[in-house]
Amino acid sequence: MARIREYLVEVFWSDADEGYIAIAPDLPGCSAFGETPDEAVHEIQDAMLSWLEACAKMGRPLPEPLTKPQRAVA
Repeated sequence: MARIREYLVEVFWSDADEGYIAIAPDLPGCSAFGETPDEAVHEIQDAMLSWLEACAKMGRPLPEPLTKPQRAVA
């Protein structure tokens, strides 16, 4: 199974939800909420694992990570 670290995660503030939303663009519909950015990232990890497990159980191919995370340069 693909490792979740291979997928890009985007985190943004949502005025409507009054919190942070994390999404995995390569996994349609996969999102999570957190009161802080760190909490949203923590929650999206569980959501991504569940998304990928459900995909595998349905016999569907796992999506390739198309949007690669950018590495910070020190």
